[in-house]
Amino acid sequence: MISVEEAQARILVLKESVETERVTLAEATGRWAAEDVLALRTQPARDLSAMDGYAIRFADAAGPWTMIGESAAGRQFQGNVASGEAVRIFTGAVVPEGADTVLIQENVAREGDLVTLTGDAVQKAGQNVRRAGGDFVMGAVVVPTGAELHARHIALAAMAGHGALLVHRKLKVALVSTGNELVTPGEPCAEDQIPASNGVMLAAMLRGLPVELSEFPAVEDDLEALTRQFRALTDHDIIVTTGGASVGDHDLIVPALKAAGGEIVFWKIAMRPGKPVIAGRLGDAVALGLPGNPVSAFVTAMLYLRPLIAHRSGAGDPLPQRLTATTAVDLAANGPRTDHLRARLVDGKLMPVGANDSAMLGALSEANALIIRPSNVGFTPADSEVPYYALT
Repeated sequence: MISVEEAQARILVLKESVETERVTLAEATGRWAAEDVLALRTQPARDLSAMDGYAIRFADAAGPWTMIGESAAGRQFQGNVASGEAVRIFTGAVVPEGADTVLIQENVAREGDLVTLTGDAVQKAGQNVRRAGGDFVMGAVVVPTGAELHARHIALAAMAGHGALLVHRKLKVALVSTGNELVTPGEPCAEDQIPASNGVMLAAMLRGLPVELSEFPAVEDDLEALTRQFRALTDHDIIVTTGGASVGDHDLIVPALKAAGGEIVFWKIAMRPGKPVIAGRLGDAVALGLPGNPVSAFVTAMLYLRPLIAHRSGAGDPLPQRLTATTAVDLAANGPRTDHLRARLVDGKLMPVGANDSAMLGALSEANALIIRPSNVGFTPADSEVPYYALT
């Protein structure tokens, strides 16, 4: 068996990022930037007013002033402000030439074209002014290569002058559940059957990622049927199976992948839940065999499948973020496999929930965190800092 960290490293080098394409800003959300996004303009392009008020020279801060015009957003004042003069100005408007400071309107009174100070004077030159280039300047990197593009990055790219961004194309991902006992969700189950929850769970986990999902009906535990299924999926970038990854008589993923012309890169990871993970190649596809127990499938998909998709989509940091918090209870010493305890993070403390069983979804559903118990870690008393993953 190999460690979690080695498994992640070996999975991420199976294949490099896929080809790039340029897409609209709307289509770029949830993708990863395939190049540095450079500002095509300076923002603000000119000094702007941060408040409604009057643009003046700071040297004349005591007033009074004669108003000579108005500057509004999109309709700037075209003249020059001389000593003793003021321009009525609104938030977001260009500060006129000659002015360097804005008096807020609450601190002045106006009678006709005469403006006088009635409240606090400005304390320094440039007060209530947003300086040109204060956000970014032309040529600056506003979004680095490998950044995941959220709404805030899309807004920044738009402000920087972009209407489209270079990203990696969507990955074709196949989801295949295996097992004679599986029944389509919502259909009646006999006592020796269970609903096929892994496929819908993984599809939900991958929603929002840049993938084109192909979900297939459950395949029976039959070597020829599984081999045919593998051979039919070689046009995909990633093939994900659940079930059949262990060493029992009905665990046929390894022989079926080999029979289809694939190779096994590694099999079995020193972790709990999720020991029987298989990683391999089939043509140009990466094959990832996850365990059939649903909690194991969830945890291993979070640790290996999502990072693989992120990596091949150009992510700069594809692995899930490890956080720390204090444990609310004592934690027993751990054995040779990294353990992932279902837990709830409440008021900064982690409380394990439910039975630590890889087939029980109730505890997983209740959890919002996974406590990471490294291999061979000793007894950990309550109120100690421990690492964890956040669940969404």
